[in-house]
Amino acid sequence: METSYQGGVAQEGGSDNFQRLSSTIASNIKKISQNVSSMSKMVNQLQTPQDSQELRNQLRQIQNYTQKLVKDTSSLLMELMRLPAEHPAARLTRDRLSDEYMATLNAFQTTQRSAAQKSKEDVKKVKAQSFNIGDAFATGGGNTDQQLVEMSDTNLRKQEQITRQTERELLELEEREQDIRQLESDIKDVNQIFKELGQIIHEQGAVVDSIESCVEYASQNVESATQELRQAATYKNKLRKKKVYIAIILAIIICIILIIVFRH
Repeated sequence: METSYQGGVAQEGGSDNFQRLSSTIASNIKKISQNVSSMSKMVNQLQTPQDSQELRNQLRQIQNYTQKLVKDTSSLLMELMRLPAEHPAARLTRDRLSDEYMATLNAFQTTQRSAAQKSKEDVKKVKAQSFNIGDAFATGGGNTDQQLVEMSDTNLRKQEQITRQTERELLELEEREQDIRQLESDIKDVNQIFKELGQIIHEQGAVVDSIESCVEYASQNVESATQELRQAATYKNKLRKKKVYIAIILAIIICIILIIVFRH
């Protein structure tokens, strides 16, 4: 079955690293979403007439590919979150991608849990059937050696067929239990990814708040400085006017003195 997983690790270096990372992450999120949709349809077919070993193999394959893609995308997103996003457009892109990825990751984990739950139910049924088959082979108290010898070849062949079928079921049971253990391990990995991304997003939020606080503080300082400059300009204008008034008064006084002197 063709899956949507392709290696999603971007190359480092270059001034357009942010753009390449964001583009790769967006593409990977789309692939993961498509795979989750396919997985959900397969999980819904489990325990129905459409259920088959081929279906379970396809589900396991696409789940494994998606798990790898999730890990790659998580690494890329963490790298993107650590890059400086000075422009508002870059911050919006980073926040949008993180929100979309977290939602997609949540849908993937929900599908994983549903698949694990149905697999556990199937294992319980197989174990119960195997136990009942074992009881059917138990030798009853009324059976004698003579009766066992007189069993027909047909019954012996039936017993052999049932035994082989039981062995196949036990092998399938072991494989399913191994798949369940792997699926539970993958679910734990996704939980860890949630925690790591949540921590980084929280740290980025604190950094953004700090930057916004600094910008607000700087804006307040600029406004305060502007107000002080206006006050200084007002004081300067008033002082200049005072000097003009004093000069005019002095000139008038000098003129009066000169007039008095010339008259005498």
